[in-house]
Amino acid sequence: MTDIGHPESFHGLPVLTLPGPARPGADPLPAADAVAWRLESAWEGDLTFAALWEHFLDTVDTTQVRALLIGPWWQEDYSPFAPVVGLLCAHADRFPALRALFLADVVSEECEVSWLEMPDITPVVEAFGQLEELTVRGCGEPIAGTETLALRPVRHQALRSLRFESGGLPAGVVRAIGGSELPALERLELWLGVPEYGGDATVDDLAPLLSGGAFPKLRHLGLQNSEIQDEIATAVAAAPVVAQLQSLSLAMGTLSDIGAEALLAGQPLTHLTLLDLHHHYISDPLVDRLRRLVGPDCVNSEPDEVEYGDPDEDGERYVAVSE
Repeated sequence: MTDIGHPESFHGLPVLTLPGPARPGADPLPAADAVAWRLESAWEGDLTFAALWEHFLDTVDTTQVRALLIGPWWQEDYSPFAPVVGLLCAHADRFPALRALFLADVVSEECEVSWLEMPDITPVVEAFGQLEELTVRGCGEPIAGTETLALRPVRHQALRSLRFESGGLPAGVVRAIGGSELPALERLELWLGVPEYGGDATVDDLAPLLSGGAFPKLRHLGLQNSEIQDEIATAVAAAPVVAQLQSLSLAMGTLSDIGAEALLAGQPLTHLTLLDLHHHYISDPLVDRLRRLVGPDCVNSEPDEVEYGDPDEDGERYVAVSE
């Protein structure tokens, strides 16, 4: 996993990790709606996630909770995420004010992104009808006997931001998003990943997202972290959705001069306030041309914060996040 840290804020609220059962002299908890609550089952502690969840329900006025992050849910031995989905859905009525949810706020020191076994998250989306922001990290390796992320097409009136962070996002999830009715959606970000970790989506799978008809309020689109980044850029260059966007990300993948040339020859991009291409394999002359086209302050293309900013000795290119 690339260096992804725990967010200090989420949905405009400071993140607070819920402490364990109160001890003498412990500071009082803040108001339930004043922070984004993060739940983490300590590896060496004596609270299972189920026990921590009950502690949360008993300690915090969950009717006022606006944002929730699920950190590591296992103790010493890793376990899949499905039981957490069960707890969330079983108690959805306890969270009428919940507007933001982060499933698997886990960093590489805790677990690699490809090891995070995520189940079908459709029940979560359906259970929280007022949710405005959903971030999902992980997927699970496509190995027999393990769970991998799944989603069915859904209809959700409130969702404004949807983000999947994965080293291998299944094509079925991409197609389900394209087949969903999300009339309020403004931001969509997909880390598509690589086939070795289940990232088998093709440009054809992205067609509904690129059509411009799926999500009329969409203003930011991220199709990134892909080995087919040049193919995606070529499709984006003629995609109707671009005209309605304010920002576009084709970052974190294997974008080369082929994709850059397609963007330069394609439809106008001058209306964009940000074209994010960081972690790329584009030659400097073409980066300069893109900056002249869109504006020097609008193209983020610096690869220097990414481990694989250049091809390896064999000329192979890498995405930013795979394992």
